[in-house]
Order: sequence, then C-alpha cells, then structure tokens
Amino acid sequence: METNSNNFGELQELKDMATLAKLLARAPFLESQYYFRNRAVDSFRKFENDAAVMIQSWFRGCQVRAYMRHLNRVVTIIQKWWRSYLGRKFYQLIVEAAYYTMKMNLYNEMAVRIQRRWRGFRIRKYCFNYYYLKEYLRAVSETNDAIREALEEFAEMKEREERKVLLEREEKQKDYQARKMHYLLSTKQHKH
Repeated sequence: METNSNNFGELQELKDMATLAKLLARAPFLESQYYFRNRAVDSFRKFENDAAVMIQSWFRGCQVRAYMRHLNRVVTIIQKWWRSYLGRKFYQLIVEAAYYTMKMNLYNEMAVRIQRRWRGFRIRKYCFNYYYLKEYLRAVSETNDAIREALEEFAEMKEREERKVLLEREEKQKDYQARKMHYLLSTKQHKH
C-alpha cells in the first residue's frame, strides 16, 4: 500500500510537472492573451464609460431643459399676474380720471348756469333801471369831485412842504458857508 501511495504520489508529481511544463510552454501565448483580453476589456470599459457619460449628460440635459421649461411657465404665469395687476391699476386710474373730469364738467356747467342767471338778474335790476343809474352817476360824480378837491389840497400841501424843505436847505447851506468863512472876516489882511 505504501508503494501504491508512493507511486500515486509520484504519479501525481509527474502529472503536476507535466501540467507545469504545458503551462510554461503556453506562457507566452497566455501572456499575450492576458494583455489582449485586458486591453479589450479596457477599451470596452472605456467605451461603456463614454456611453454612460453620454447617457448621463443627455439625461441631465433633459432634466435641465425640463426645469427651464418649468421656470419659463412659472415666470410666464407671474408676468401674466403682474401685467394684469398693472392693467387693473391703470384702468382704475383711467376710470378715476374720467369720473373726476365728468364731475368737473358738471360743476362747470352748473357754475355757468348760476353766473348766467345772476348776471341777467343784475343787468335787469341795476343797469336798465334808469333812476338807479342816474343816482349812481350822481354819487360817482360827487365822489370824483371830493377826490379831486382832496388831491388838489394834497398837491398844494406837498408843494408848500417842498418849498419849506428847499428854504431850510438853503439856510443850512448859508450857515455852513458863514461858518466856513468866519476866519476870513476876523483876520486882517496886509497889503504890500
């Protein structure tokens, strides 16, 4: 049994050696296959990575475009609300201005009617009333005469005051000249 197991062990060793020899014989081929497969896997991995990046960029682009469309719709709604608010405010201002204009036109019409009626009444009562007009003209004439007399008196008084001021000024001038020349009178001049 021992020989059997010994033989079996040797046989096993021989098989292992034969396998090793086969592997060593195939080593350059396996080595080239290993690099070829790794290179193929690397290029396939790069291809897959590029494809994944392209898909991700396309998807993200879709997301961004969808978000931009959403923002555009939201901004459009906000603008619509704001413009309608401004339109309502502007319309309200126009209505208020029109109401104010109508009210002022009505008030002006009423004022014109009142003025027309008052002027007609005044003309009928005072201007075409002969006795009242005669009395009015007599009062104006008397007032004018009184004012004319007062103005004449005022002019005479003003003229008297101006003469008085002129005389006082002349007196002052004479007095000044006398004081200025008093030493000439008091000193004696010798003739040579």
